[in-house]
Amino acid sequence: MPIEYAGGGVIREHTATRESVGIFDVSHLGKARLTGSGAAAYVNACLTNDLDRIKPGKAQYTLCCDDATGGVVDDIIAYLHSDDHVFLIPNAANTTRVVELLQAGAPEGITITNEHRDYAVLAIQGPKSAELLTLLGLPVDHEYMSFETATLGGVELTVCRTGYTGEHGYELVVPSADALAVWDALFSTGIEARACGLGARDTLRTEMGYPLHGQDLSLDITPVQARSGWAVGWSKPAFWGRDVLLAEKAAGPRRSLRGLVATDRGIPRAHMTVYRGDEVVGEITSGTFSPTRKAGIALALLDTAAELAEGDTVEVDVRGRRSAMTVTKPPFVSTSVK
Repeated sequence: MPIEYAGGGVIREHTATRESVGIFDVSHLGKARLTGSGAAAYVNACLTNDLDRIKPGKAQYTLCCDDATGGVVDDIIAYLHSDDHVFLIPNAANTTRVVELLQAGAPEGITITNEHRDYAVLAIQGPKSAELLTLLGLPVDHEYMSFETATLGGVELTVCRTGYTGEHGYELVVPSADALAVWDALFSTGIEARACGLGARDTLRTEMGYPLHGQDLSLDITPVQARSGWAVGWSKPAFWGRDVLLAEKAAGPRRSLRGLVATDRGIPRAHMTVYRGDEVVGEITSGTFSPTRKAGIALALLDTAAELAEGDTVEVDVRGRRSAMTVTKPPFVSTSVK
């Protein structure tokens, strides 16, 4: 996936997604499949969220955590086909590890396969995304975080009501051999659409406050610290990291992921230091210029002992100069995701 496409640019691609349609080739995302008697129950005993909350045909955001530390091995979308069939989309760099962990403890009769190279994933995001897919004869009326199978030009694919932009959107899971034909079809409808790269994907997701694994979630950052406890089935009897995460939740985390908005021209970036006066109170995990707000925005791990509240002012060391920023609850823009 390129940073940006020729003739585009991050801001144009970002704006196209907010105002019309952006199309992203996110085939770098991983793909794994679990089949066999009790596959869903096994996933539910490993990953954090509670698959019992959803029904077949629905998807769920969940986390794979280290059992000893509670750190996040990866964040994943789980697609529940049936009690005996779950399809997972982890991050590319972590797919092999996630599959290894699941295979290591799998009961007899459950098959876990790494299908990373077998499928492409194309994301169609923006206020005109439903109109575009309708012109191609694809289903668009299913609920957020649900999926349906369909056919486009003889190609069987899955249409998922998911995305990473904060806009109404879809993600198509397509056999790799047919990805180019589907990509071309997406640009054939007459709807103004723009191919979008990694740069716009990052600014869009940061405006929503969506975490990026390796920055806002990691083996060193737990779901409790990242304020991702909503993706944890706390009442479940088992999931990897349960004991240590329950203990951290009860005691309270030593740091917490918060949002920051610059009140001057400073643009925060990952690993920049956050101050209150002369006191170091945290570190930026993700930061960028928001094309929508025309200001710098960031996610930052802030020390809970500092007792910072929404509306409080902190300073970020931006290349040797202090930039004033306000503690703000994400998302930083209004959402149209549902």
